[in-house]
Amino acid sequence: MYAINYIVAKGLMPTIIAPNAFILLRVSGAAVLFWLLYGLNFEKVERKDMVRLMVCALFGVAINQLFFFNGLMRTSPLNSSIIMTATPIIVFVLSIIILKEKPTPRKIIGVMIGAIGAITIIVLSSNSAGSGTPLGDLFIFINATSYSLYMVLVKPLMQKYKPLTVITWVFTFGLIYVLCWPLSSFEISQTNFTTWQNVDFYKVGFVIIGVTFLPYLLTVTAMKVVSPSIASSYIYLQPVLVTIFIVSLFYFGWLDYSSDLSLAKLFAAILVFVGVYLVSKKQKKQT
Repeated sequence: MYAINYIVAKGLMPTIIAPNAFILLRVSGAAVLFWLLYGLNFEKVERKDMVRLMVCALFGVAINQLFFFNGLMRTSPLNSSIIMTATPIIVFVLSIIILKEKPTPRKIIGVMIGAIGAITIIVLSSNSAGSGTPLGDLFIFINATSYSLYMVLVKPLMQKYKPLTVITWVFTFGLIYVLCWPLSSFEISQTNFTTWQNVDFYKVGFVIIGVTFLPYLLTVTAMKVVSPSIASSYIYLQPVLVTIFIVSLFYFGWLDYSSDLSLAKLFAAILVFVGVYLVSKKQKKQT
């Protein structure tokens, strides 16, 4: 679902809708859907946990999504998906800082290799003929960092409350943050919905339901039983799926992002994958 979003959302911005207005629709729509379900299965949250929920909302919804859509508008779907695969590396680094995990030489090397790959993607954007830009890639990296921090911070809440409870409050506070962002209300006021075609409404609806409501709900449900590193590891599939979508759309003559494909980016992606593998690989126990 996330992989499809790289192309669907990219095609809507900025001609149909500006990124900050898009996020306002996305977060508000998902928040309403979460509350409809939460109202049927209400669970009380302790006041002391509201602070952590507010912090999770800041990094997991507001900063994460605003930087993602503003970055995606400025760069290519392929670049975005490759940079996002650095999420497990960022999770590892944040775990060292926040959870005081002890790094190993192999994992340190993995972080360095993955960082080189991500930086290479950003550098290539300034010299390539594709649709990527360094600023857009940087925004995507900030988005990945913000989401990684969210995955680390939200884990304790998942051990205490139902997934629906956590994600409903995260999106509630996230919506407040997005509403406080000045560009959100400005861009939504500048959006001319009367010029939208039916397909535009369908695409926005898909982003709200199929890219936000369902995936966030599935992710927090999964994190009830798995660690953040395992949950984040599935992000490896995104560049593969995005590449398949790009080739398929080009073949059928619908959208052309083929200029974003190159051997140099393939090499950079391999560096990121190798780095993630070294960071995520478990240490063998000595007997």
